[in-house]
Amino acid sequence: MLLTVFLRHDQSQNMEQLQGRLDDADWWHGFPPEGCEVVSWVVAMGVGQIVTLRLPVARLAAVNVELERRAWGVFTTEFYPTYDFVPVRERLTRESDARRAAVSS
Repeated sequence: MLLTVFLRHDQSQNMEQLQGRLDDADWWHGFPPEGCEVVSWVVAMGVGQIVTLRLPVARLAAVNVELERRAWGVFTTEFYPTYDFVPVRERLTRESDARRAAVSS
């Protein structure tokens, strides 16, 4: 499965405080947990960090636990199960093209 996680910084703390808490929690080594692949990790200004992970469904609880253990007090989090829409979009485009060709014939 794919899981997109929004990490919104606690804006009551400055970056030095946030980085200190992340260091204390071993964030950079402990997240994501083993068995999870980082598909993308971007910063969206005004939003925060957006992380998309690929993981087996059985690892979902481990992701949740690691966020609770390591991100608490630094980020608020939002989770969105996601999937790759590109193949679906390509199929829908082909189907649309076929329908349009049939109408114009």
